[in-house]
Amino acid sequence: MIKNHCHLHVPGTDMLSYAPMQTTLDDSVLAPELAHVASEALRRCVHCGFCNATCPTYQLLGNELDGPRGRIYLIKQSLEGNEFSSRSLSHLDRCLTCRACETTCPSGVNYTELLDIGRKTILKRVKRPLRVRLLRYLLRRLLPHPQRLRTALRLAPLSGWLLPATVKNKLQELPALPKLKPRAPQPGTLPRQVLLLPGCAQAAIRPDINEITIRLLEQLNIGASIIYGSGCCGAVNQHMDAAAEARQFMRRNIDAWWPAIEAGAEAIITTASACSLMVKDYGRLLADDPEYKDKATRVSSLARDAAELIAAEDLSIFSKDISPQRIAVHLPCTAQHGQQLSPAIMQIMSALGMELTTVKDSHLCCGAAGTYTVLQPELSQQLRTNRLQALQQDRPDCIVSANIGCLLHLQNQADVPVRHWVELFENN
Repeated sequence: MIKNHCHLHVPGTDMLSYAPMQTTLDDSVLAPELAHVASEALRRCVHCGFCNATCPTYQLLGNELDGPRGRIYLIKQSLEGNEFSSRSLSHLDRCLTCRACETTCPSGVNYTELLDIGRKTILKRVKRPLRVRLLRYLLRRLLPHPQRLRTALRLAPLSGWLLPATVKNKLQELPALPKLKPRAPQPGTLPRQVLLLPGCAQAAIRPDINEITIRLLEQLNIGASIIYGSGCCGAVNQHMDAAAEARQFMRRNIDAWWPAIEAGAEAIITTASACSLMVKDYGRLLADDPEYKDKATRVSSLARDAAELIAAEDLSIFSKDISPQRIAVHLPCTAQHGQQLSPAIMQIMSALGMELTTVKDSHLCCGAAGTYTVLQPELSQQLRTNRLQALQQDRPDCIVSANIGCLLHLQNQADVPVRHWVELFENN
C-alpha cells in the first residue's frame, strides 16, 4: 500500500537493472482484454530509466513520479488492487502524453495505451477535485465545437469574470478571430481526391490554414474536400477520460466520410498533427464496436498527415516562387513521436529552399499538449519558455510548426512570427 508517494521506491533505480517487471494484476480491476494489454506493457518495462532522460516533466520537476518510469509503477500499484490517492492521480495528470518516452524506450513499452488504461481504472476509485472536474467538463463542451469556441472568444471580454482564470487567460492569448469566408464547393474534377478534416480549434481560429492547403493541393492536381458533418477528431475528449464522447465524434466522422471513401477517396488528411495521429488510431479505439470496427480500420488505413501526402509530391514547381528564409522548425510531439513525421516535414522545408536553424533538444514538448495550457498552466508556460529559447537561439526569420495547438501556444510569446508550414507555400 502506498502511503507517501514522494518516497516510493521504484525497483531498479538504485542500480542498472534490466529484468522485466513482474506483475500480479487484480482480476477484479480490469476486463480481460485490457488486463492483457496492460500486463504486456508492464512486463516490457525493464525500469532502465532511459525514458526519464527525455521526459519534459521529469526534466522540470526532478521527481521520479513525474517521469514515465514512476508513473508506470503508480499504474501498476493501482492495477494490482493497491490503494491509490488523488495525490497519485496528480502525477499522472501532469503527463503531457508527448510520447517522447516511447521514442526513447529500448523495450517498446506502449506507455500511452497503458496510461489510458491506468487513468480509466483509477478514476473509478479516485475523483479529482470538483473545481478540476468542472474545468475539464467546460473544456470538453467548448473546444471540440468551433461555433461554441468562436462565440466564447467573442464574449470573453464581456463575460471573463464568469470563467475560470486559466480559461480566461488562455482566451486572452488567442489572436483576433478572422472573418469566415466559406469556400464554394469545388466539383471533383481532379483525378486524385482526398478528404480534409476541418478540425475544431483550427476551424474556429485559423481556418485559413485549411484554405491554403486546399489551394496547394489543387496546384499538385489533388482535389481536397471538406465533408459536411465531419469535425473534431475526438482527441480532446479521448485525452480527458471521456472515451464515450470521443467515440461519438469518431462515429460521426466515419459516417460523414464513408460515401466519399466508397467513391474512391485516396486519403483522409489533416493539417494538425494531433488530429492525424488520432484518426490513425480509430481502428484501435473502435475495435470493440461491431458496427464500426471494420470501417474504423479502413479510415485509419487512409489517414495521412498533410506532410506525408505533400512530401511525396514533386515540389519543384514552388521553389522558384518562394522567398528563402531562415526557419526554426518546431516538431510537435504528435508529429515526431506519435507519427515519426520529422523526415517528411524537413524534406518539405528543404524542397522549398529554406535554411534550417539548429534547435537544441528538439525532442522536447512546447507545453501546449491539447488542454495542458489550461489544466497545468505553470508547467505549460515553463515548457514554452524553454522551447522558445531553443527555437530562437539561432535567430530564425520565423518558426514553423505542424499543429495548431503548438502554433497558438508559441506565437503569444515568440519574438518572431510563428506559422504553419503550409503557409510557406504562399510566401511570395
